[in-house]
Amino acid sequence: MRAPARGAWASDTGAAGVVHFWAPFLYRSPFHAETEEQECERALRHLEDTIAFEGPQTIAAIILETVPGTAGIMVPPPGYLTGVREICDRYGIVFILDEVMAGFGRTGHWFAADGFDVVPDLLTFAKGVNSGYVPLGGVAISAEIAATFDQRPYPGGLTYSGHPLACASAVATINAMAEERIVENAAEIGETVLGPGLRELAERHPSVGDVRGMGVFWALDLVRDKETREPLVPYNASGEANAPMAAFAAACKRNGLWPFVNMNRTHAVPPCTITPSEAKEGLAALDAALTLADEHAAR
Repeated sequence: MRAPARGAWASDTGAAGVVHFWAPFLYRSPFHAETEEQECERALRHLEDTIAFEGPQTIAAIILETVPGTAGIMVPPPGYLTGVREICDRYGIVFILDEVMAGFGRTGHWFAADGFDVVPDLLTFAKGVNSGYVPLGGVAISAEIAATFDQRPYPGGLTYSGHPLACASAVATINAMAEERIVENAAEIGETVLGPGLRELAERHPSVGDVRGMGVFWALDLVRDKETREPLVPYNASGEANAPMAAFAAACKRNGLWPFVNMNRTHAVPPCTITPSEAKEGLAALDAALTLADEHAAR
């Protein structure tokens, strides 16, 4: 067995034949863009250049998270996903969207793709389909691709495929979400409470460089300097180097808020069922904890 290269991820050395490309992210733009329009245009050009260099005939599929989750909740600019759809159609490439995190109400839509007017060929999902009561995941398949298996079997499967308990919990969850207007609640909370509340925190706290999200799917980019956008802690920091984020996270917990922290970011991703008063309580706890992050930020 060959040892992973120095600097490789500890649990994944990459899969043969996979090529990565930069997605749009204006706040830390890899394309030196100044507007969302520029970021979208340059990201699409970069993707098409990557396809040309690799050879379109060698590419089976392009897979993206509709709204990347753990990586930072980077909401794509208008036109990007429809642009990717057009590129895939032009070159005969399957377009796959991963909605394991962003699906089932999280962004204020049943699927995040609905908010960007795009339909993928395959759409992966899990978690939210049954509120996580029983492990379950699945793939929604376009009619054209599904027709491939009308005359031949799909050569794959899992031990627990179609598990009746898991599937029943999904049906019950979807019915409850529709009847109780859970998706609409997520959209309203994001529009009237979380979005405005987080942006107001950014105005008052020098450590908050960027606020981004939709529905009940938000991230704060914490920085040492709003002008330079220097992260509050270095990439993959640990020990003393990560002390500012550790202090912030500890303060959140003391205030009854359990934070998700990834490098210099904290994510605000409450349940889709959260009430306005609960969301405001969480914002107050976050407000108090950010004062510790402010101690390390330029004023």
